[in-house]
This record gives sequence, structure tokens and C-alpha cells, in this order.
Amino acid sequence: MQNFINQESKVIAVDFDGTIVEHKYPAIGKEMLFAFATLKALHKKGHKLILWTYRVGEPLTEAVEYCKQNGLEFYAVNKNFPDEIMDENISRKINADIFIDDRNVGGFLGWSEIWQTLHPDSGEFLHQLKNAEAHTNYNKNEGSIFKKLFGKK
Repeated sequence: MQNFINQESKVIAVDFDGTIVEHKYPAIGKEMLFAFATLKALHKKGHKLILWTYRVGEPLTEAVEYCKQNGLEFYAVNKNFPDEIMDENISRKINADIFIDDRNVGGFLGWSEIWQTLHPDSGEFLHQLKNAEAHTNYNKNEGSIFKKLFGKK
């Protein structure tokens, strides 16, 4: 059985260094091949893009400006939504449906493969989980804990 994430627009968190541009931190590296074209196409498909980066202060401002100069403005930067006020009681983890980062297991896929993974043949959003079984924390063959405890079949 194939398992797909539904077709609605998604919140996509995107790293900067090593993902949008080559690693040159704190400087800004050269654009990764197809980075801005792919991100603009994802935005055009209705996805909300969040810049999710280690950068803060002046290096962050420079990264945001670099993206704007290349025609890309993010829905939010290091936040879940534009007006979110960060404090120590709020998790720094971004609430996103998809994370695009060069530090993924297996490394950065490349923007062409990311586009084809999320929008095959430039169609609707159709992200297929590579291992749907990994998204459960029990052995389906043994039945649920509810069935074991209460003898329900």
C-alpha cells in the first residue's frame, strides 16, 4: 500500500546555507543549481515557505535580503508565522509539513529531485513517503495494544 501526504498546499521549511546557497557561512555562497527557480515554483503552487536557518542577526538579515534580491520572499523567517513572538516558552522547532535541508539523512537531494518528489511532472502535490511503515510505532501484525488488553478483534 502506498502512502501519500495529502494534496493541499503545505508549509515547507527551507534551510539556507548548503541548501539555497553553497556553504560559505558567515558569507553567502553561490546559489545552488535551480534553488530560486524551484522555491518560486513551490510558492506559485500555493505552498508557504519558511526560511529555517541557523543564521541570526546580521548574517540572517543578509540571507533574507539575498533571497529578496533573487525574487523570493518567505512567509516567515525562523518562525511558524510572520507575527510570532519568540520567547523561551516557545519551541524553536518549526511546525512544517516538509523540511528541505542539506543535513538530511543521505544529504541534500538537489532542487530538481526535490521538485519531482513534491510535484511529479509539475502536477499536483504528491509527496510519497519512502517508508510509510516507519511512521507507525508498533508492529501492525501483532495488533494494537487495545486489542491485547481488552481482547477485541
